[in-house]
Amino acid sequence: MEVDARIIRFLKRHHVMTLATVQDQQPHCCTLFYAYDAERNRLVVTSSESTLHAQQVEQNARIAGAIALESNVIGKLQGIQLHGTMTRPQGADRETARQTYLQRFPFAVLMEIDLWVIQIDDLKLTDNRLGFGKKLVWKASDSSQP
Repeated sequence: MEVDARIIRFLKRHHVMTLATVQDQQPHCCTLFYAYDAERNRLVVTSSESTLHAQQVEQNARIAGAIALESNVIGKLQGIQLHGTMTRPQGADRETARQTYLQRFPFAVLMEIDLWVIQIDDLKLTDNRLGFGKKLVWKASDSSQP
């Protein structure tokens, strides 16, 4: 099933996410810039292998994430929660991921970037503009979602 266009628009408009990882029952969170690859429904991020979250992902690739639009107006609040798997792109996919990231962040062409992709398993967009607490849900494994 395709991801709702409103979820895609939200993901494309924003570029900072909170990433949550865990290893040996030790949770950790950080913020990362991301580029959304709508064709593959995944996020492309960069992170040095020396970071705690990258080290945790090497041991446990399952992640959670959040992207939020902050507003003082409750009726305008929006945010996404997601789950997925974070891995390093391999082979030709590495160049595809690199191009996705550089299209969103052209300045990164001057930097050495360690690429990772987050393959999304599920997304939940809370959008108060649609009604207080209104949620749009997408799951990769459930084709019965609206």
